[in-house]
Amino acid sequence: MKHTRISAFLSAILVAGSFGLQSCKNSSGGGSKNVSRATGWKINAKEGGFQYNTEFKEQETAPGLVFVEGGTFTKGKLQDDVMHDWNNTPTTQHVQSFYMDETEVTNVMYLEYLDYLKSVYPPENPQYTNIYVGALPDTLVWRNRLGFNETMTNNYLRHPAYAEYPVVGVNWVQAVQFAEWRTDRVNEAMLEREGYLADEVKYRAMNGEIGGTFSTEAYLNRPESVYGGQIDSLVGKAQKDSVPVFATRSSGIIMPEYRLPTETEWEYAAQALAGSREYNNYRGRKKYPWEGDYTRNGQRVGRGDQLANFKQGKGDYGGIAGWSDDGADITAPVKSYKPNDHGLYDMAGNVAEWVADVYRPIVDDEISDFNYFRGNVFMKKAIGEDGKVVVLRDSIKYDTLPTGKVVATNLPGEIKMVPVDEEETYLRTNFSKSDNRGYRDGDASSSRFASYFADEEEETPKMYNAPAHKVERDSAGNLIRQYDESNSRTSLINDEVRVFKGGSWRDRAYWLDPAQRRYLPQYMATDYLGFRCAMSRVGSKSKLKNKTVRGKKVRK
Repeated sequence: MKHTRISAFLSAILVAGSFGLQSCKNSSGGGSKNVSRATGWKINAKEGGFQYNTEFKEQETAPGLVFVEGGTFTKGKLQDDVMHDWNNTPTTQHVQSFYMDETEVTNVMYLEYLDYLKSVYPPENPQYTNIYVGALPDTLVWRNRLGFNETMTNNYLRHPAYAEYPVVGVNWVQAVQFAEWRTDRVNEAMLEREGYLADEVKYRAMNGEIGGTFSTEAYLNRPESVYGGQIDSLVGKAQKDSVPVFATRSSGIIMPEYRLPTETEWEYAAQALAGSREYNNYRGRKKYPWEGDYTRNGQRVGRGDQLANFKQGKGDYGGIAGWSDDGADITAPVKSYKPNDHGLYDMAGNVAEWVADVYRPIVDDEISDFNYFRGNVFMKKAIGEDGKVVVLRDSIKYDTLPTGKVVATNLPGEIKMVPVDEEETYLRTNFSKSDNRGYRDGDASSSRFASYFADEEEETPKMYNAPAHKVERDSAGNLIRQYDESNSRTSLINDEVRVFKGGSWRDRAYWLDPAQRRYLPQYMATDYLGFRCAMSRVGSKSKLKNKTVRGKKVRK
C-alpha cells in the first residue's frame, strides 16, 4: 500500500513537471513555428491576424544566375601597372554574397527584350516609338573608317548564327533598363507559378489581350493598379472565397531586382579566389580569373590553347588559319572557354562589361570597406494627395542622351520615384542628400581648388570639368546639337561616366586582369563592350549546407 502511494505521488510530480515544462516551452516560443514568440498568438491563423511565410528556407536562384559566396579580398592592382593609371590602389574590401549571370547577356536574350517592347509598346504608335527605338543596340559600332565590317553591322544582333554571342552596342543606360525589365518578367513568372496570378497571364498581357502590364514595385505598393486595374480578375489559385490574395515581400516569392553588378562585386567574382583558399588564407596571388600567371592552358588536354578570347598582338585577333589561338576573331559564343571557380564564364576576354559604378580615380576605403559602391542616388516613392503611392498609368517620361538618342525612363504602370529630401535626411549621420555620386570626391590635394571649375550659376563646386555637350529640340522636333568648344576642359570625368571591367576581343592580355578598370560616358556604346546582370542575396551568407564550426558539425 505504502509503495503504491509513493508511486502515485511520483507519477503526479512527473505529470505536473512535464506540464510545466510544456507550458514553459510554449510560452518561450520553442514550440510551433506558427506561434509568435512575441505574443503567443497564432501566425497564419485561418481566422486572420499576422500572415508570414514561416516555411521559407533560402533565396531561390533566379534564371540565368549562379551563387557567389561573399567574403573579404584585396581590391585593386597587386602587380604591374604599366599604363601608370594609378587608379586602382589596393584596398581591403568585404563583399556580401550575391548572384551573377553565368554568362554575358547574349543577343538572343536581348532580342527577347526587344520583342516584348515591340509587342507591348508598338513602335508604329507615335506615343511608343521611342520606347522601342531607344532600346535598340547601336549596330553601327562595328563600322570602321578603314575596315570592312558591314557583315557584322547587318547580321551580328539578329542572325541566328550569332544568337549565343554577347550583345554589344548597348550603352550603360540601356543595360540598366534591360535589368529592370528582366526583374518584372521573372517576378511575373514566379507569381504565376505560385498561384498568385492566373496561368498564362503574362502572355495575354504581352499580346494585348489585357490593358496594361506588370510592374514589381507597382504590384507590391498598389496591386490594384497592375494590368491596367484588372488584377482582381487575374488572380490565380491563391484567391480565397472570391477575395483576391496578393503576394508581399513577406511572402518570400518576390525576387530582389536584377541590376548591374558593382565594380567591387564584379572584381571579386572575376578573381574567383574561392579555389585558392587554404587555412583561412589565399595561396599566392592571381593575375587572371584562372590559376597561374599565363594566358595559355598548361593542362595535358588543350595544352597551349588560350584560356580567353583577346588580342594576342598587333593584327593578331585569332591566330593563324587552321590553328586558331583562341578560336575567335571577334567575339566568341558564351561558354567557349572554361568557367572560373565560381562557375562564371568569360570574366576575362570576349567582351568587357559595364558595372554600376560612377568612375573616380580614387577608391575611398576610409569611408567604406563594406560593399563599396560609388553611384548612390537615393530615391523614394512619390505619394499623391490621396496618401497613396503614385502610379504612372499613361504618362511616359523620356530623356534625351547627349548623343541625341531618346530613351524612356518611365513606362506606363510603373511607380513614380522622386529624390529623398529632409523627411529622410534630417539629423542622419549615414547620408544627408539624395545624390551621393560626388561624395568625398578625391583626395585633399586635388579638391583644394575644386571651386575653380564651378560654373557661375552653380552653388556646388566641381572637382572635374568634363565637356558639357547639350542636345535640345526645336519647335519642330529637330535635334539641335551644341558641342562644348571650351579650351579649358581638363578631364572626361563627370557623374555620367561609368566603369567597365575586363578585357575584350580587342584588348591585349594586360586588360584581362580583374583589377584593371576603365571608363566611358554612360551614353556611349562600342563593339567590344557588353554586360551581365547581378542580384543581391537576402538572408544567410552561405548556401544551406553542413559546415564545421569549432569542431562541431552544424546546420546553417
